[in-house]
Amino acid sequence: MIPVPLVSLTCRNLLTQRIRALSQDGGVPNKTLTIEQVLTLLGETPRRLLALTADLEPAQLRAIPHRDKWSAHHVLAHLRACADVWGGCMVAIIAEDAPTLRAVNPLTWLEKTDYPALDFKPSLRSFATQRDALLDVLRPLPADGWARTATVTGAGKVLERNVLFYGRWLAGHERSHVKQIESIVATFHQRVP
Repeated sequence: MIPVPLVSLTCRNLLTQRIRALSQDGGVPNKTLTIEQVLTLLGETPRRLLALTADLEPAQLRAIPHRDKWSAHHVLAHLRACADVWGGCMVAIIAEDAPTLRAVNPLTWLEKTDYPALDFKPSLRSFATQRDALLDVLRPLPADGWARTATVTGAGKVLERNVLFYGRWLAGHERSHVKQIESIVATFHQRVP
């Protein structure tokens, strides 16, 4: 286990590396996800996290099982920040005609939240509630609604992004982190005699 004072530095370094890697290809882990797949993945994430972590104690949720890895708690805080930023972009694009949005790095946003300080279970419930609200906006959206665009500034060159771009980004990004939590949970289950 990594001592607690090193956790924030390790988390920050890993997040920065991940964000840089994603930004090199436009930040979309999977450009082939359909609208239906995006909706399915976004709906599954909170339920899968709940099922995976249901039998873990708070100390296990905060424990870092391997050096240079995250705890389940850190993963959830990160997922919530990404949902705030990219889900917020989706809602803004739907609510306004061709808005101009300033790019926000989820790592920077995370530092402005209390997510790292929250207990895991209530934080997961809040994540699930937020996700339900996002899906309530996305599910009735017609196909051309997913093509609505925004101009995005503040990330280098000016970009044009649409609802589907952010949906793919969020769903694909979450999928990799759900697998990460599966690995964390498996580590604890392996320790049980």
